[in-house]
Amino acid sequence: MAVNKQPIARKCRSFDISPAVMGYANKQSKRNPNGNRRRKVSEYGTQLQEKQKVKFVYGVLEKQFYNYYLKASNMKGPTGENMMTLLELRLDNVVYRLGLAKTRRMARQVVSHGHIRVNGEKVDIPSYSVKVGDVITLRPRSAQSEAFKALREGTTVLTPKWLTFDAPNLTGTVNELPTRADIDFELQENMIVEFYSR
Repeated sequence: MAVNKQPIARKCRSFDISPAVMGYANKQSKRNPNGNRRRKVSEYGTQLQEKQKVKFVYGVLEKQFYNYYLKASNMKGPTGENMMTLLELRLDNVVYRLGLAKTRRMARQVVSHGHIRVNGEKVDIPSYSVKVGDVITLRPRSAQSEAFKALREGTTVLTPKWLTFDAPNLTGTVNELPTRADIDFELQENMIVEFYSR
């Protein structure tokens, strides 16, 4: 299985996004401070940059990302928004958004190690797509571990409006489908659609 080992801070700077989007509050890179001052980028380069940025944020590789585009293009509504909704509904992203993991990479590991239950059933596939009404919980033994102690004691977790989180029980619920407004970083999803429509 392919693993993305790109340096977080450097990639965040190249895509002009905050490391906080990735879950890293204090990460910074001081190498090549003028690295973004380049010549004018072509239209193709801008489209490619947007595609690479979204792939990097969600930790998705090219083939899987293209499959999301194909699925989104067959759904009703704007393809770009549909694709972002599909990416937000990935189980690893939902675990991260609920605050059960500090980063999406950590959330992917939490899911693949079998700590997560969806509607009481073990799911260890990070790309699993949750649905409205799904209840995400931790395996009982995992919930008692020190790693989740702060959450159990009521540490405030800022969840998006389409999710609710019950801290004492470490339980999250998908209330509705995420919208374009719920994306926590700047992007032009129409550029990605144009890239694949060439």
